Amino acid sequence: MTASHTFHIPVMGTAFTADSPLKVAHYGINTVIALADDVLLERLRKYYSGLNNLSYEEIKNNTKDYRADRITSYLNMVNKIASEKFEEFTVSTRDKFEEVKKYFAMLPDTSDVKIEFNKLIENSFSFEDLSAWLKDNLSMGSIDVNIMTKVDKKNYFKKEELPSEYNDAHAGLRGYANSDLASSVIFSAGMNPRLYGYIAQFDDFFPDENGYIKKKIILKVSDYRSAIIQGKFLAKKGLWISEYRIESGLNCGGHAFATDGYLMGPILAEFRDRRQELVDELYAVCKPALEANGKVVPNDTLAVTITAQGGVATAEEHNFLIDHYKLDTVGWGTPFLLVPEATTVDKTTMKQLQDAKEKDLYLSNVSPLGVPFNNLRNSSKDVEKFQKIEEGKPGSPCPRKFLALSDEYGTQGVCTASRLFQKNKIEEKGISDQITDKACLCMGLAATAVINYGVETRESKGVSICPGPNMAYFNQELSLQDMSHHIYNGDEGIVRADRPNMFVNELGMYLKYLSEKIEEHKNDWGRKSGRYLNSFTANMNEGIAYYQGMFNSIGTTFDGVKDAAYQSLTEAVESMKKMGAEIDSLIAENQK
Repeated sequence: MTASHTFHIPVMGTAFTADSPLKVAHYGINTVIALADDVLLERLRKYYSGLNNLSYEEIKNNTKDYRADRITSYLNMVNKIASEKFEEFTVSTRDKFEEVKKYFAMLPDTSDVKIEFNKLIENSFSFEDLSAWLKDNLSMGSIDVNIMTKVDKKNYFKKEELPSEYNDAHAGLRGYANSDLASSVIFSAGMNPRLYGYIAQFDDFFPDENGYIKKKIILKVSDYRSAIIQGKFLAKKGLWISEYRIESGLNCGGHAFATDGYLMGPILAEFRDRRQELVDELYAVCKPALEANGKVVPNDTLAVTITAQGGVATAEEHNFLIDHYKLDTVGWGTPFLLVPEATTVDKTTMKQLQDAKEKDLYLSNVSPLGVPFNNLRNSSKDVEKFQKIEEGKPGSPCPRKFLALSDEYGTQGVCTASRLFQKNKIEEKGISDQITDKACLCMGLAATAVINYGVETRESKGVSICPGPNMAYFNQELSLQDMSHHIYNGDEGIVRADRPNMFVNELGMYLKYLSEKIEEHKNDWGRKSGRYLNSFTANMNEGIAYYQGMFNSIGTTFDGVKDAAYQSLTEAVESMKKMGAEIDSLIAENQK
């Protein structure tokens, strides 16, 4: 059965989409739960168990495998509640008919199932016949999960280090593998060979003779080369990648994994043009691996879907991505933070998001992972952080320790946002923004759920939130129906009219990013600096030339912004010339 929608809601933070399937899965919308914070998921399990009259027994942190057990229990609960809501939904009766119509109203007008439904209800029908038709034709949204591969901290039990399968990401994978979900796990943040090797221990990740895989693998990648490298690594173990999810390096929320100057358009074009090559090359590796491991070999080549996300904000962009690049779905993340029917955001932060302009949304250094992090200026977490600095007590308590990945001041890992780390570092080097910038994301990204669901705790309720730069162009709370209609039809008044095209927006961010990289290398020139900067500029110049050709070849598409796009591309060429000359000068200077 094909997906109902051509958009999906990507993972956002830890709390913002943690319960999204309970809100929208019965409408056929795919969502993603982050598995980073088992404490949050356990709290949500307690809350929703009470709400739905389900028995609840707390899983305490006094066993070796409590993290995996909490994740399994939460996912099973979400699956049970969402499935029951969907089942009720398809048993159509007169009093539920308005909800059924809402399901179809949110689908694109081109949807075959929507067209068939509208024909069906135009004539006289019985609710019994309608119910049978709904069961045959509707599908629930997929309840997918996300694991950041590098957030794989070692764990201890009674002060003894546990084997690697108890590491955070490994335990998250096991929690998902042991659940009764039939969905996908998304691996983000790059390759973790040991974690990838661990997947093969679970039968649900392997296909049957018809190619059905109960638990599919999605790789979030930034370019084609990464897809091939990671895909082959997994294929050699008989593991098939069912989807490659391409994410804009800078034009997306959360952590910003910038490429070396590769722009979104050319990346998508390469996936489109080499899609069959990708499938054939990886299947040629996967098939003998399945045979060698005594696994079932499917009768036909396995399917692959290609999706993308990051920076899309109009129906025209959405449709262009699907039609021009042959994508299966498009991720809409940041705008859904303004849709309470789909995501979880507290009222104070919601108001800040609505009021946010370009200057309020920035790439920050707050993440303890050391990766640029999209941030909202003056979030309640930032305010809390600055207050602690003013009081002479920088840093945060570290109850979760999910990002306690530094081994500088503790044998069991220390987080760079923690009070312990910052106190020691300031004593060594003196206070600086480089040290005190780091914020506690474990608590900050979960706090919005703590506030919304009245969780009793003495922990910080300062909220960190990670909207992409797109948030500047949306300024109102939206219903789920409003957002769905906007995605497919482009309602006026929902997105700012002066918003730049998504490709131009990303290009502008990369120009700024390259300028900052030149300054960094200027102050700390290394053996690889010249090669890195030259490669970056070459990739950027190729991308700009691609966009010049693309905008010339797409007819009337983007007519409303095409003049502004041409102007931006012309200015980008000039900026690149200046930066190229500066890089040449730096290389010459450092060769003396």
